[in-house]
Amino acid sequence: YIFRTATGTFTDVTPDGIGSIFRTFLSDSEGLLFWHTAFMVMTMLVVARGVAGGLEKAVKFLMPALFIILIILLGYAMNTTAFDEGVRFLFTPDFHALLYSTNEAGVERLSWNPVLIAMGHAFFTLSLGMGAIMVYGSYLPQNASIAKTTFMIAAADTTVALIAGMVIFPIVFANGLEPGSGPGLIFQTLPLAFGHMPGGIFFGTLFFILLSFAAWTSSISLIEPAVAWLVENRNMDRMKASVIMGITCWLFGLLTVFSFNIWSDVHPLSMFETFRDSTIFDLLDYLTANIMLPLGGLLIAIFSVWIMHEDASVDELKMGSGFTYQVWHLLVRYVTPFAVIIVVLRAIAVI
Repeated sequence: YIFRTATGTFTDVTPDGIGSIFRTFLSDSEGLLFWHTAFMVMTMLVVARGVAGGLEKAVKFLMPALFIILIILLGYAMNTTAFDEGVRFLFTPDFHALLYSTNEAGVERLSWNPVLIAMGHAFFTLSLGMGAIMVYGSYLPQNASIAKTTFMIAAADTTVALIAGMVIFPIVFANGLEPGSGPGLIFQTLPLAFGHMPGGIFFGTLFFILLSFAAWTSSISLIEPAVAWLVENRNMDRMKASVIMGITCWLFGLLTVFSFNIWSDVHPLSMFETFRDSTIFDLLDYLTANIMLPLGGLLIAIFSVWIMHEDASVDELKMGSGFTYQVWHLLVRYVTPFAVIIVVLRAIAVI
């Protein structure tokens, strides 16, 4: 998409044309395999050399630049005819849809699926329960307060997410697109905006470059904990550990690459109504975001208050041992584990 935007492929293209380009891209198994391989090689090269060098310094400039472009896109979205409709769609709650679902007999029942999806999204967007946040947290200065930093991260993440929503959904409604079309939405709405806005080729190219860096840094932070474990616990050379984990992830990635094309008709869990039409990619997405991440967060919460010494957590959090710490300790010790267990067990029962 960097190259397509730079060459003006999306300039003055209709919504149907953008959708056709995206569908053609997904159906090209060889093309997806090439980009998947190139991306994993890029990730392995950085992890093998360590992440604290040039990439860490570059991200300090690249991520603010991505935010600035997002603000520019927000200005464009505000001038579309459907900005009000997009904002209403984003911020108007529908509690009936949240709390209930209707079965085949037309009987309404309490639904935990929206709660599970929301919790999975919260874990995923904040990189909780997977070790990634620990990698970046390890670069914090010794005197930094984890508690204050956590609030800043959560606030920044929520702000960016809301701005992105106010950018994407007005463009979706202005062009008659489907708001529930999933992760591919960004590759159908934003090219439309870039193709019709002044300076769209420049801003669009820069946006997709920065988006690639955002994905790259995420990939690096996800593979780094496993590589570090092999180096520290198996006395393995860092280059060897990076290659082993990179190839492992590349192989798993083939399942998702081919699920968009040659394996698109493969539905491994079609015997369950919930996953009747789910591809391998859909299943992996559901499993990781809605089951594995909450369980990982549960184990981390248990470790931090039931196993880790209280003096150590007080020292690391840097918020003293008074009321605020006691509230945190109570929530993480009892409330959080109980809530996560209930939601996950309910989800498994529904499946």
